[in-house]
Amino acid sequence: MPDRPLASVSLDLDNLWSYLKTHGDSGWEARPTYLPTLCALTTDELARLGVTITFFIVGADAVRDENQEALRLLTRSGHEVGNHSFEHEPWLHLYPADQLEEEIERAHDAVKRATGKDPVGFRGPGFSWSPTLLEVLSRRYLFDASTLPTYLGPLARAYYLWTTDLPPEERETRKKLFGTLRDGLRPVKPYHWTLEGDRRLLEIPVTTIPGLKTPFHLSYLLYLSRYSEALMDAYLALALHACRWTGTEPSFLLHPLDLLGAEDAPELSFFPAMDLPRSRKLQIFRKVMGRLSEHFHLVPMSVHAKALIAAGALPTRPAGPVPALPQYA
Repeated sequence: MPDRPLASVSLDLDNLWSYLKTHGDSGWEARPTYLPTLCALTTDELARLGVTITFFIVGADAVRDENQEALRLLTRSGHEVGNHSFEHEPWLHLYPADQLEEEIERAHDAVKRATGKDPVGFRGPGFSWSPTLLEVLSRRYLFDASTLPTYLGPLARAYYLWTTDLPPEERETRKKLFGTLRDGLRPVKPYHWTLEGDRRLLEIPVTTIPGLKTPFHLSYLLYLSRYSEALMDAYLALALHACRWTGTEPSFLLHPLDLLGAEDAPELSFFPAMDLPRSRKLQIFRKVMGRLSEHFHLVPMSVHAKALIAAGALPTRPAGPVPALPQYA
């Protein structure tokens, strides 16, 4: 048994095109990619740390020839894979059941073919989820990881939309991007969704600071570091100690732009902290991962999920009724 509590680490493998698409920028249709660079860089860094994690992969990337070697590198390096939808549309909550079934199945099959491994769980793009989605996931996966329990989602969305020139109809699809104020009321610790037919689905939220409900995933820490690394260090220390005091085993989130620098994706200059070079980001990544490992034993998400289920006594939360939503077009 580890001498520290568990913490799971995951990386949402959002590609260059998916950021451009969500932002409403032209050129995303060609599916430009940085995955060959990113996957080699990330697996090297994780190997030095001796850590294996979960990569949530987008199906549309998994079917493209130019990404095949990069994605297979992930599982050859001992990491596990998850489903991050096929088209990476953060308005997934607008999909009806039949479209969600197709979206999840297409992505699952594409990721399995590309990596040689079955996805173990799911995370919605832009933390998008719905009771309908949970019903679909419960028939296939060990866990969902789509919730971010924070009150700051509307602020993040406002900043994101402020940097775009989207027409009103496009803004409407993004009106719940990064969640709503109500998401701050959701639990920080894992729990079971209760679904129709007495079924359950384990939810492992992206952990926010217990009590404060403010994020401390690496993108947020990098943003703070632009103003003061001492402030970032103090904020991270607060988050880690709050997790230990409350018995919260964190699920720590990474994104590609936490490791890639301004020189790697100049098209994404609108994204917070994309004015930092790669060398600076890697320095902070190593520091943060080192601090996490001082307090917690870092594992992939399926290891964490199985330990949570084996421990038992998790609280439950009703998923809510499955609505009859119109087909999103």
